Amino acid sequence: MCRNIQSLYNYDPPTTEEQVRAAALQYVRKVSGYTKPSAANAEAFERAVEAVADATDRLLQELVTSAPPRDRATEIARARERAALRNQAA
Repeated sequence: MCRNIQSLYNYDPPTTEEQVRAAALQYVRKVSGYTKPSAANAEAFERAVEAVADATDRLLQELVTSAPPRDRATEIARARERAALRNQAA
């Protein structure tokens, strides 16, 4: 999976619409191969981003878990540690 797409489920504070849209944008960019589509493809690209964001939001609302919510700041710190280890190994 693309490292730019973040896990969005079961966090405290809850995932925002902006985070859902950012993940959808990264997904559509990856699938389409465009970072910025041409004018001819802009409308289709934007529709795809909205569709993926809607599906993601619906998924997040329907999932259930008994696990306690994860702390976003702690998860970010762990990700930075993993990145630092990757950079040292390279």
